[in-house]
Amino acid sequence: MAPLNESLATTIDVIETKPIAVPKLKPRLQENCFNLSQGILRAKHSSPILSDVPQNLTFTPFATPSSTDAPFQTILRVQANAHKGGFLGFTKDSPSELLTNSLGRFEDREFLSVFRFKMWWSTAWVGKSGSDLQAETQWVMLKVPEIDSYVAIIPIIEGSFRAALNPGENGNVLISVESGSTQVKESSFKAIAYVHVCDNPYNLMREAFSALRVHMNTFKLLEEKRLPTIVDKFGWCTWDACYLTVDPATIWTGVKEFEDGGVCPKFVIIDDGWQSISFDGGEPGKDAENLVLGGEQMTARLHSFKECKKFRNYKGGSFIESDASHFDPHKPKMIIYKATERIQAIIEKQKLVREFGEHDLPELDEKIKKFSEELNAMFDGEQESLVSEDVSGSGMEAFTRDLRSRFKNLDGIYVWHALCGAWNGVRPETLTHLESKVVPFDISPCLDASMTDLAVDRIVEAGIGLVHPSKAHEFYDSMHSYLASVGVTGAKIDVFQTLESVAEEHGGRVELAKTYYDGLTKSMVKNFNGTEIIASMQQCNEFFFLATKQISIGRVGDDFWWQDPHGDPQGVYWLQGLHMIHCSYNSLWMGQMIQPDWDMFQSDHVCAEYHAASRAISGGPVYLSDHLGEGSHNFELIKKLAFFDGTVPRCIHYALPTRDSLFKNPLFDKESILKIFNFNK
Repeated sequence: MAPLNESLATTIDVIETKPIAVPKLKPRLQENCFNLSQGILRAKHSSPILSDVPQNLTFTPFATPSSTDAPFQTILRVQANAHKGGFLGFTKDSPSELLTNSLGRFEDREFLSVFRFKMWWSTAWVGKSGSDLQAETQWVMLKVPEIDSYVAIIPIIEGSFRAALNPGENGNVLISVESGSTQVKESSFKAIAYVHVCDNPYNLMREAFSALRVHMNTFKLLEEKRLPTIVDKFGWCTWDACYLTVDPATIWTGVKEFEDGGVCPKFVIIDDGWQSISFDGGEPGKDAENLVLGGEQMTARLHSFKECKKFRNYKGGSFIESDASHFDPHKPKMIIYKATERIQAIIEKQKLVREFGEHDLPELDEKIKKFSEELNAMFDGEQESLVSEDVSGSGMEAFTRDLRSRFKNLDGIYVWHALCGAWNGVRPETLTHLESKVVPFDISPCLDASMTDLAVDRIVEAGIGLVHPSKAHEFYDSMHSYLASVGVTGAKIDVFQTLESVAEEHGGRVELAKTYYDGLTKSMVKNFNGTEIIASMQQCNEFFFLATKQISIGRVGDDFWWQDPHGDPQGVYWLQGLHMIHCSYNSLWMGQMIQPDWDMFQSDHVCAEYHAASRAISGGPVYLSDHLGEGSHNFELIKKLAFFDGTVPRCIHYALPTRDSLFKNPLFDKESILKIFNFNK
C-alpha cells in the first residue's frame, strides 16, 4: 500500500503562496479512463458505472488549469494522474437557486459514502444502489471489481453554487446544486462533480482531492501546511468538566489535579462559558449569568470581545499562594446535576403541554421552582471578590500569566468561540462598528431529511446577529488580537456551517463563506501563528473546499457523549462505537485537508480504554475532559497515553479504517468489526 499523506511541515515555512504558471511539460498522451456515450458512463471499459445517464449530462476530462498556487510536486502528481479523472456537468432549461439533476443510476454495486446526518456533522453509509444513498452525501466510492478498481464521485463547488448527492428512485443518483440565495440563480454547470478512478481506495482519495486542489485553487492539502503546536501534546478541555460554569478556579483546580497525578497538561481549552454574552430583551452590555448546560446559551449573542465577569474579576496573584484551595472541586458536577434535574422537569412539562394540552400543572411548576431556587443558591457567593496584594493586573491577562507561572509545563491556552462570535452571533446594539444585523436562519430544503438538532432549533428561534461580510476581517482580527494580547494562543471554533443559512442578502452561501473564511485566515496568520485553530461543527464540503487554506486541524466526529442524552444506560455504549465510526471513515476525505482530531474523552468513563486506544493511534492530539474531584481521573490509563512532561507519542499519519472495513457497516450490520490502522517508525 502506498504511504498516506505526510505533513511537509519540516520543509514548508511559507504559508501564503502566489499562483504560479503551470509548467508546460510534454504530456504523455493517455486516453481518459472515463467514457460517456449512449447514456452510459464507464471507467477503463468496465461494466457501466452509471447507466441511463440523462442527455443533459456532460463529461469533461480533467485538464490542469493555467495557473495555481499548488506546490510544484503536487502539480506534477496531478498531471501524471490527469487521465484518471474528469468533471460532470449539466444544463437546465431555466435558472434557479436550487437545481436537481440525475447523474444516472447504478444497482448491485457496493459503495461507501459519507453524508451529513446533521447540519454540522457527517458519517459513513454503505449500500449497493443509488437509491441506498442518504441525503446530503458528500462523496461516494464505488467498488468496481471487474477492473480491480474504485471510482469516486465527489460533488464540488462551481461559481456561487455547491453540490451534494441524494438518492433517487430506481437506483438513480441525484445531484442537488444550490446557491443559498433566491437572488443567485444559474442553469448550466460544466464542472459541478468530479469522478476519479484508481486501483487503491486510499490512493483514490489522495489523487482525487489533489486534483481538486489544483483545479479549484481555493484550499490546500494537509501536506502543504504546518500543524498546530498542540498536536504532539496532552491537554485538557473544560467542556464536559463544567460546561458553562467554567471560571478561573475551575481551570486552576483542573490543571493542578493533573499535575498532582503526575501528568501536567501542555495545553488547555477554555470552552464555552468565558465570553461576554447577553440575550435579546436584556440589558445589551450586561453578561448573562448562572448558565450551566449546553443549550441555555444558544440564543445569546456576543456583546463584547472581552471576557465575562467571572474572568474579569480575577485579580493577579490571587491563586499563586493559595492554589485556589478555597474551591470545592465537586461543585461543578453538583451544579450540573441540579441544572439537569431542572431541565428534565421543564421538558416533562413541555411534553405534557404539547401532547395533552395540560397547562395547569402545579406539582411540576413547584418542582421547577424548587430546583431553580436550589440552583441559584449554589451560585450565591461564588463570585466573591478575589483579593491579592499583587498589583499586576486583573482579568484574563492576569489569569493566563498566573496559570503559566504556576504550571511551568503549560504552553497553549485556547478559548472557544462560534464562527459568528457566539451561538447567535453579535448583538447589533453593542459592537456597532461591525454593522451586524439579526437575520433569519433559513435551513436549506436539502437538509429536510437530516436529524433534528438542539443547536439548529435554538438558532432558528433567535436568528443570527451576522456581522456584515465587509467587516468579517475586522471582526476576527479585533477578537483574536485582543485574545492574543491577554495570553491566549489559539481558538477552538464551533458552528461553522451557520453561514449556509444566512446568505440570502450576501450573494449566497459560497460567496459569504469565501468572505468570512478569508477574514478568518488573515486573522489566524496574524494572531495565532497561522496554525492554532481547531475547527469543529464544520463537516460539510464547503468548509473543506473554502476554509482550509490555513486551517490544518479539525474534528472528524460528533461530540464525545459521556452519557446518553435520553438517559439510556445501554445507549452510552452505542454512542462510543458511533464516535469511532464517525472519526475513522470521515478521515478518509477530511484527512486530505486537515489533521483529524478525534475529540476529547474522559479517563474515568466506562469506555475510557476503548477511547484511549483509538486516540493513541489517531495521529491527532490527545486531550481529556475529565470532571474535577477525587476519583475523576484514571492516571494509570493517562500515563499510557502521555509522558510526564505532557508530550504524546504520536503516530506519523492519521488513522483510517482497514481495507476490509471500507464497505462494511459495523454500526448496524451486527456482523462487521471496525478495524483502524496507522503507521509509526
